[in-house]
Amino acid sequence: MSTTSTAAAPRRRRPTFPEALAGLRAAQKPGQGVPAYTRWVNRPLARYAAAEAAAAGLTPNGVTALSAVLSAAGLAVLVAAPPAPATGVVVAVLLAAGYVLDSADGQVARLTGTGSPAGEWLDHVVDSIRTPALHLAVAAAALLHPRPEAFPATALAVLAALFVLVEVGQFMSQILAEQLRRTGGLSGPPAGGTLRSFLNLPTDAGVTCWIFLLWGIPALFLPAYAILLAALAAISAVSMRRKYLGLVTRPADTAPGADAVGASPTDRSTRHVR
Repeated sequence: MSTTSTAAAPRRRRPTFPEALAGLRAAQKPGQGVPAYTRWVNRPLARYAAAEAAAAGLTPNGVTALSAVLSAAGLAVLVAAPPAPATGVVVAVLLAAGYVLDSADGQVARLTGTGSPAGEWLDHVVDSIRTPALHLAVAAAALLHPRPEAFPATALAVLAALFVLVEVGQFMSQILAEQLRRTGGLSGPPAGGTLRSFLNLPTDAGVTCWIFLLWGIPALFLPAYAILLAALAAISAVSMRRKYLGLVTRPADTAPGADAVGASPTDRSTRHVR
C-alpha cells in the first residue's frame, strides 16, 4: 500500500506593521507620469493601509472587497441623502478611502507574494464597475433631489452620462492597449515626468473623489464637474490617438533602420494617463 505525505506547508509569518511598512518602501511601482494625486498622495497613504492590512492578515482580495464596500457606501450616501455640504464631505471621504484601498491591495500582494491573475482580474472588475457607478449615482442623485434654483437636473444627468462614456472608453483603451502591446511584442510608452503627472490630474480618480466636497454648493459643483469632464475628454483623446499609433507599429518596425521609412519613436509612443 502506497503512502502519501500529509505534511502541511509552513505558514508564512505575518509581518509586524513596521516590518510591512519597511518592506513596502522597497516594493513601490515607478511613479513617473502617474497622475499627481495618485503619485504623491494616494500611493503613500495606501502604503500605510497596506502595511496595516498585511499585519492584520488580510489578503489582497480582502482589501479589494473593503475598497468596494467603502466606495459603495459613498455612492449610497450620494443617492440617498439630501444634497448638503455635510453630504458632500461624507461622500468625498468615503470615496477617497475606497481609492486608498484600491491602491493598497496591489501593495499587499507584492509585499506578501500572494499576487495572482485572479486577484488582478478581481481588481480590474471592481474598477470597471466602480467608475461608471460613480457617475450613474450622480445622475440618479440629480434626478431624485432636483435643485431647480441652481441648475436643471437633466443638465447634471447628461454630464454624468457623458462622463460614463469617456471614463469607460478610456479605461478600456488603457487596459486593452497594455495587453495588445504585451502580446504583440511592442514597447510601452515613455514614462513621462513630473510635468506629465500634473497634466494628467484630470484623469486622476482622487480628483474625482474630492470634487464632491462641492456637492452641497451647486453653483460650484456643476461648473467644476463640467470642466473636469472637458479636461478628461481632451486628455483621453490624445491618449487614445497615441495608443492607436503605437499599436499600428509592428514588431518588425522596431528593427534597426526601420525609423528611416516609418514613424519616429516619439510618434509611435503612447501615454499612460491612469
